[in-house]
Amino acid sequence: MIRRRLRITGKVQGVFYRAWFAEQAESLGLAGWVRNRADGSVEAVVEGAAETVEQAIERTRRGSPASRVDDVEVSDDMSDERLDGFVTRRTL
Repeated sequence: MIRRRLRITGKVQGVFYRAWFAEQAESLGLAGWVRNRADGSVEAVVEGAAETVEQAIERTRRGSPASRVDDVEVSDDMSDERLDGFVTRRTL
């Protein structure tokens, strides 16, 4: 199991990107969360098998049909937050 934090920039708010992202994560069986950030980016944490997390990252780079992804920053997430299922969080 690995856990990654993602910060997605581009045209990713107001285009149902969070809902699309949550759908992708759930379809891959990942745990975690996704939320909009006040700076216009989207932030997410995903946890699961390494291969599955990498699939999610690749999908994130392509983005949803209505979005335009300019960049995806990926980092290890070292928090001890317990992740149970996948949820959409409020904007930070």
